[in-house]
Amino acid sequence: MPPESDSQDVDSTPPQAVFDQEDQGELMNEKKDEGDETNLDVFWDEPIEQDPSNPMNWSSARKWTIVATVSWVTFLTPLASSMFAPGVTQVMTDFHSDSVLLATFVVSVYVLGFAFGPLIVAPWSEYSGRVVVYNTCNMLFFVFNIASALAPNMASLVVFRFLDGVAGVAPTTIGSGTVADIIPTKSRGRAMALWSLGPLFGPIIGPVVGGYLVEARNWRWVFWVLSIVGGFSTIAFFLIVPETHAPTLLERKAARLRKETGNMGYKSQLDDGIPTKQRFLQSFLRPSKMLLFSPIVASMCIYIAVLYGLLYILFTTFTEVFEGQYGFSSGASGLSFLGSGAGMLLGLLYAATLSDRMIRLRIQRNEEPQPEDRLPWYFTIPGSLSVPAGLFIYGWGTDKQVHWIVPEIGNAVTGFGMILTLMGIQTYLVDAFTRHAASAIAACTVLRSLAGGLLPLCGLKLYDKLGLGWGNTLLAFLALGVSPIPFLFNLFGAQLRARSRAPS
Repeated sequence: MPPESDSQDVDSTPPQAVFDQEDQGELMNEKKDEGDETNLDVFWDEPIEQDPSNPMNWSSARKWTIVATVSWVTFLTPLASSMFAPGVTQVMTDFHSDSVLLATFVVSVYVLGFAFGPLIVAPWSEYSGRVVVYNTCNMLFFVFNIASALAPNMASLVVFRFLDGVAGVAPTTIGSGTVADIIPTKSRGRAMALWSLGPLFGPIIGPVVGGYLVEARNWRWVFWVLSIVGGFSTIAFFLIVPETHAPTLLERKAARLRKETGNMGYKSQLDDGIPTKQRFLQSFLRPSKMLLFSPIVASMCIYIAVLYGLLYILFTTFTEVFEGQYGFSSGASGLSFLGSGAGMLLGLLYAATLSDRMIRLRIQRNEEPQPEDRLPWYFTIPGSLSVPAGLFIYGWGTDKQVHWIVPEIGNAVTGFGMILTLMGIQTYLVDAFTRHAASAIAACTVLRSLAGGLLPLCGLKLYDKLGLGWGNTLLAFLALGVSPIPFLFNLFGAQLRARSRAPS
């Protein structure tokens, strides 16, 4: 799905540099002869649209190779969140425990790592660049999977799973920033659709693979397989993905000029002059400040967190329903997740086809594209209504014990709505906060991971009290209650953005 154009992104292009490289050199020499240094802004070489060091000008093949590599790792790390789930029974037997709460927690603790990791990963990427964060976290993901495979007891397994989640959250947190770095606005929707698939599709494929792997070998082999695949991915990522963060690239260029010329006046045009320690503190606090003080980020994050929590509560019922009620084997029960996966795949195709439509129409009319163009009615209405509809179908289909295809259709409808909602909102946040897209997505990841990690702990009790029919009906009404949020932002988001400012 190559983009139609690699032209400079209208909403992420800083003002042009005052001097081109040759003029800067001449002026620097004059000032040096006078025994004086002056500030010389460093930016992309003129013409900006042809500078090969500008990531926006890289070839379509290179850009989509980078997006595909980041998307693969974004799929792999969420895969690890649920791939281990079919082996929990074996773990409890090996470690002589019968605690239902602990059995749930050893799976969900990985998602809790996803909640804490973004607070470190996102500011680190905006401070030091993307690549150092990716490569470090990919290596730690590899190491902690090996540690989990060798865990001698339940306590160590819980700790290693948590640390694995902290490291594995990097691509789901800063992948959107990489997309914003290299893909122009009018083609960004397709790239975001590919990248958005990982956080939802990974947890669905995980139990399918894990179920058969545990049945054929044992639970430790889940981690051995993840470490092997993670090791190869780490090497491939290191070789394929370069630095894409414009402020980091320009700062490196300025540092090179300072070293080559001896003139300390060279500085990146994107350098705001904030002292290093203060900038690091600002970067570290930015995701939390955006979550607490930006109405746009807070509302969208709460909506995603609610839906994500509902999805993970739903997942807790699959083993009991499809093994106990429909007689699936322990290996085949993982296939029950494919209903959600099929719906998400359809949602991806829908989103990839229509996500950039409004942006292109704006450009054809010579109008400035707006972030709200990512939330048209043909995204917000089907996405918002599909989730509660799917929960309702699944709940009453299982409650009345009709053929298993009916609850699977309900799961497909839920999956369709989830991918549309997640993709639309994340693309909206990237377009609204392009320079700090990683921090905005980090805030979203924190809340949704907390919901996904904690809400399943009470999910089984909900179904014990209300049953599958009324329990899922309650979840459906909760999803319906928050469904107007993206639609309202489509109508009033521009006015809200005009009155608010993203935290520094």
